[in-house]
Amino acid sequence: MRREILRDPSEQPILVATLLMILAVFLLAAAPTLCLLPLSAILLVAVAFQMNQAHHRAIVQNALRVSSQTAPELAQLAAACGKSLNSGPFELYVLRARQMNAYTFGFSDPRVVVVYSPLLQVMDASELRFIIGHELGHVVLNHTWLTTLLGGVAGVPPSLGATIVFTFAFRWWSRACEYSSDRAGLVACGSLEKATSALVKLVAGELDSPAEIEQALRLLDTEDDSPVSALGESLATHPLIINRIEKLRKFAASKEYRELMAAKPI
Repeated sequence: MRREILRDPSEQPILVATLLMILAVFLLAAAPTLCLLPLSAILLVAVAFQMNQAHHRAIVQNALRVSSQTAPELAQLAAACGKSLNSGPFELYVLRARQMNAYTFGFSDPRVVVVYSPLLQVMDASELRFIIGHELGHVVLNHTWLTTLLGGVAGVPPSLGATIVFTFAFRWWSRACEYSSDRAGLVACGSLEKATSALVKLVAGELDSPAEIEQALRLLDTEDDSPVSALGESLATHPLIINRIEKLRKFAASKEYRELMAAKPI
């Protein structure tokens, strides 16, 4: 699979801009201590690695690891997602919770994907393939370790002004990554309709019919069209759902998507 087709066109330019902003702020705000930057970077990587390891141990203790013994159907579904995206080895866990969410983390193989238990109650198999495929998109496109490193840098700025710049830049790039990973989710599930319903259910909860999904989508379109929503999006790590759906529609109609689906392993 040509993985770069999965990447939203805005992601890499935004990443470059983010890195340049972070570097510029460090050069301006921390010029007297520039000699310490290499050491700080090494320490940051070490701390991030240890935090990932600790988080992995906590997940193992508190969540159910999906396997052919514990959840055979879900394990088969996850394996199919991994195969379709050439993701490499990963572990899937189900965490008991009240909210609907999923995330991935890890510096090295196997990466870890965590889905919250309510997702299994409101999503059908195709929608779950989108959710898991989305998280594997972060793995395939190397978002996991970059997110940890950039997020760590944004958390240790030299001044309040730097905090604002770092946070804005990191979240700008994070939103671009979400668009890219949505592409991976679409490839994994193979259905724009199911990808759309999965995204709608993430915010609207359980919806039993296409009519309910369409009604929720119209409501989201109305709410997300306000200036307040646009401002909120500029400060968030994730784009508005309606914008994600619009991006997916454009990608699903593209030549690149057809190429990916034609090359997708069966």
